Amino acid sequence: MASDLDKQIEQLKRCEPLSESQVKELCLKAREILIEEGNVQYVDSPVTICGDIHGQFFDLLELFKVGGWCPGTNYLFMGDFVDRGFYSIETFLLLLSLKVRYPDRITLIRGNHESRQITQVYGFYDECQRKYGSANVWRYCCEVFDYLALAAVVDGRVFCVHGGLSPNVTNIDQIRTIDRKQEVPHDGPMCDLLWSDPDEISGWGLSPRGAGFLFGADIVKQFAHANDIDLIARAHQLAMEGYKLMFDRMIVTVWSAPNYCYRCGNVASILELDENLRQEYKVFQAAQQDARSIPIKRPPAEYFL
Repeated sequence: MASDLDKQIEQLKRCEPLSESQVKELCLKAREILIEEGNVQYVDSPVTICGDIHGQFFDLLELFKVGGWCPGTNYLFMGDFVDRGFYSIETFLLLLSLKVRYPDRITLIRGNHESRQITQVYGFYDECQRKYGSANVWRYCCEVFDYLALAAVVDGRVFCVHGGLSPNVTNIDQIRTIDRKQEVPHDGPMCDLLWSDPDEISGWGLSPRGAGFLFGADIVKQFAHANDIDLIARAHQLAMEGYKLMFDRMIVTVWSAPNYCYRCGNVASILELDENLRQEYKVFQAAQQDARSIPIKRPPAEYFL
């Protein structure tokens, strides 16, 4: 199997999609691995933490150039692998094939775009229809989404989640009680973890996204104290400088999609944590644009950048 998988990884690195039957097989193998993982995955340092990728395949290759390829580098991706970019299939399947090949060297957690409802609006569903002529590949991938962990903790000190905190979750242990193997709900703790954002407010606030909450520095400090953590790492929001530290450096947004939607002009970053959990942010630019990296089709309309 390893040699077949290695061939598929090399094929995906060339941005060549797998056959529908290969996708089905890969997704089944991935589910067997992911079902063994908890809602909160424990990850050992050193590790490189990555934010949203959003189907920007050639920029993902840039990320690996900067951070090193798996398994040489231990990776944690905080969701939003698909939608908006033009290569969601190749992006997600490359990461998934690396997960199946090196399960202890790459951790994938769920973003708010790893959902049936969102992918039908923001591009992934349409891309699967266009490239495969049916929704089967989309369906196989969505089944994998349901098995992705909701959060991760590095060395017991760094809490990693796609979106943010929830008024229903004061203790990390409470996340373990969630039944994650489902479509992302419209509200409740699972929804909040994938949709919430930090903001310069006190306490909790209503989110303009229509899902999740806004939360202030006081909430972050309470959560960090209650769970004995030093840092919350999350993604979910465009950071023009590639990353954004807030609240006395207790929370950081890591954004890994440069020139988001091929037009925002931002840089991207990855966060390298060494064995002492020292932070190093590596900033990188978008891949050189050519005819392959950006097809003629324009990206779908944005909701919130």
